[in-house]
Parts: sequence; C-alpha cells; structure tokens
Amino acid sequence: MSFCSFFGGEVFQNHFEPGVYACAKCGYELFSSRSKYAHSSPWPAFTETIHADSVAKRPEHNRPGALKVSCGKCGNGLGHEFLNDGPKPGQSRFIFSSSLKFVPKGKETSASQGH
Repeated sequence: MSFCSFFGGEVFQNHFEPGVYACAKCGYELFSSRSKYAHSSPWPAFTETIHADSVAKRPEHNRPGALKVSCGKCGNGLGHEFLNDGPKPGQSRFIFSSSLKFVPKGKETSASQGH
C-alpha cells in the first residue's frame, strides 16, 4: 500500500542548502535544513521540527505507524509522519510534498518565522 502519490517534479528531494522549510500557505517555520536527510522516497524527509508547535498531528485511520501532519499555525495539510522510520533507531520520518517553501539561510523574514 502506498501512503502518498508521486506525480514527479518534487523540487526539495535532493535539495540540501542551509535554510528553513516553511509552510507554503502561511510561512510558519516548520523544519531546519539541519534536520533534513537523504531518503529513498521522492519527498523531502526530516527528523524533527523547529518549534514544538510547528506541526499538528493526528492518527491516520487504517495506516498503523503513520500520523497525518498539518501546519501548527494555519492547519494546511503537509503530509505524514512515519513513526520509527527515521535514519536512526527510534526516530520518526516526516515527509511532505508541495506544501513547503524554502527560505535560504540569511533570508528569513517575519513571515517565515511566524511572527
């Protein structure tokens, strides 16, 4: 069973520049590039959020080990968290598609910081 559909064109799959990944809808900071890692899925993968309230999570029905994830500020649907599927034992993997925008290091604005 597939958790997500991939139609190609994912711009952040192999993107490893320093900066912040923010919600594409409201600009709230979600992930630091330091928590991003290479993964076999076509979507960018992260191990942790920037803020404790960066994302909201809820159980995904009929998908054990997966949580539905949305922006903690505006509720925009972001993707999934796969529990215990990170690069190290016990870590989770967050994966997202076009719901993110990248803000290069040094270019952060009050919008990308959620203020």
